[in-house]
Amino acid sequence: MVYDFDKVIERRNTHSVKWDNLDKSFGADDILPMWVADMDFASPKPILESIEKRSKHGIFGYTTRPESLHESIINWVKKRHGWDIKKEWIVYSPGVVTSLNLAVMSFTQPGDSVIIQSPVYPPFFSVVKNNDRTLALNPLIENSGYYTIDFEDLEKHMASGCKMMILCSPHNPVGRVWTRSELERIAKLCEEYQVLLVSDEIHSDLILPGNNHIPIATVSEYIKQNSITCIAPSKTFNIPGLTTSAVIIPNPKLRIAFLKTINRIGIAMSNIFGIVATEAAYTHGEPWLEDLLKYLDGNIDYLIKYIKTNIPEIKVTKPQGTYLVWLDCRALNMDGKTLHRFMIEQGKIGLNNGLDFGPGGEGFLRINIACPRATLEEGLKRINKAVEKWRNLNS
Repeated sequence: MVYDFDKVIERRNTHSVKWDNLDKSFGADDILPMWVADMDFASPKPILESIEKRSKHGIFGYTTRPESLHESIINWVKKRHGWDIKKEWIVYSPGVVTSLNLAVMSFTQPGDSVIIQSPVYPPFFSVVKNNDRTLALNPLIENSGYYTIDFEDLEKHMASGCKMMILCSPHNPVGRVWTRSELERIAKLCEEYQVLLVSDEIHSDLILPGNNHIPIATVSEYIKQNSITCIAPSKTFNIPGLTTSAVIIPNPKLRIAFLKTINRIGIAMSNIFGIVATEAAYTHGEPWLEDLLKYLDGNIDYLIKYIKTNIPEIKVTKPQGTYLVWLDCRALNMDGKTLHRFMIEQGKIGLNNGLDFGPGGEGFLRINIACPRATLEEGLKRINKAVEKWRNLNS
């Protein structure tokens, strides 16, 4: 491995959401934060060099997007995912959550039903509710830690008149990388019931060995023309603070409507450093990413072995993608709020409360393992300490 992911980098006092808001987030400042989904690794050197080079110019005026930026995205998507996209299909947005809001505003009306699949990334709920749309929950089916789609329930929602489905692919937090057959079934249902699909594929580059991400827009001609795919370099290369993402919309009518919403609310410009960082990431970041994926896979294996050996009360199924692991703590017999607070108070560790991910999340915690092994080891020791306390209380 060429890159040193074991290096611990101090992130305190950098206005980090993860590290500098501990008291606000957890009620104490001595918490080890392993929650919000950014990484504790430095971004690839080509990205840092591109930002440094641009900053030396000294003038940061209004900036256009160069052809090389579009080409870098086109080439990346083709090489990593086998999808030939065209320059005119690409629309830019500050972030994927912004793009989800834009899609809901552009293609649905207040009161329309939008399908999401819980437990799922919390902003999926807010982009529906905050825009006065109606949530249509299609809970995933869990069987011994493995999650599948309830297609019977999904079809009922679509048949009832839902206008849109927001898909999380790969899925956060359960770590599923959907198979071609699963994606084809979703696409066929969308076609049968004329449901627009919005696919959040921000974790599409973070696929663990033995798995393969398939952009849902590639599984049929219909879904290509009736879907919106959201991607970004932010998770992949640890640059979410640069607020740059891309939305791929092959259908020109949908694309025009989406652009009208962007222009109406005045967010058509891109972050100047986000532009150069995105291009550098997609042009020169692949070797770093390949090493990162090996390191993340090692971290996940370490976590699974540690928990199996030391904390058998917690169950873990290895994720197929993302750097987030869904911990099944239901054997501890605590309600979600108590479980989360117990880990904070007894383990001094900050994890995501499964309750925040909606129905199916109670009794679960989400841990971010995109950190140096030493940090992961310390986090697991803290979880173990909390569970030991639970054992003593229940002995």
